[in-house]
Amino acid sequence: MRSINALAALTLASGRVMLDLVLPPQCPTCDVVVGDVGRFCADCFKRAAFIVEPSCVRCGVGFSSTGEAGLSRVCPGCLEAPPVWSRARAALAYNDFSKNLILPLKYADRTENARFLALHMARAGAALLSQADLLLPVPLHRKRLFSRRYNQAALLALHVGRLSQRTVLVDGLERTRSTRSLAASAREERAALVADAIAIRDSRAALLRGRRIVLVDDVLTTGATAAVCTEALLAAGATSVDLLVAARAARATA
Repeated sequence: MRSINALAALTLASGRVMLDLVLPPQCPTCDVVVGDVGRFCADCFKRAAFIVEPSCVRCGVGFSSTGEAGLSRVCPGCLEAPPVWSRARAALAYNDFSKNLILPLKYADRTENARFLALHMARAGAALLSQADLLLPVPLHRKRLFSRRYNQAALLALHVGRLSQRTVLVDGLERTRSTRSLAASAREERAALVADAIAIRDSRAALLRGRRIVLVDDVLTTGATAAVCTEALLAAGATSVDLLVAARAARATA
């Protein structure tokens, strides 16, 4: 058995070498050839705004220093209005740089970006993932899913699940009605638009009871959509809900 596994690993490694010779790995933001899949080139790495510790444990926004984080490591916004989910982590700050990864994934069929983003999400969310029973993506309405052909949050969840060896339930949540894009909407308007727009899929409800859930999405801005998802999951009997996203908007818009 060991010899078979070793042969399989050697075959896979050889295949990757051949593929890299034909299609060498590229930086996902500028297409410069890099040494390995999932890496930025040196110039893009300098521009990438990774969110590292310390960050707010409730919403994932980065602090400028340990002094700003304080002992609680909770930002003023979350102290004033605590989110309904337990913890949140993000891989990147949402800015012009990360938009060059996320917007093509959402709107231009650059599905390969999901794999790259998931590598950094798995790093940022390691503590959440180590305690998770299930990963669930934020759902798309069927009309938008039909036009886009894929749910970018589901792609991210599947890649993160593979990296963290956690089970992914891609259809645990569903959008019960279509909503317009929330990108240009303020916090209150977003909350009103998504209220009662997301529910538990009846056939999956039993799988959620007593489970620790990590909800996966591409971007966290005001948190309105994540809040509706979290409330539905907790009402269905989930033990806890944490949030893992590719990028977090700045505190001013959070």
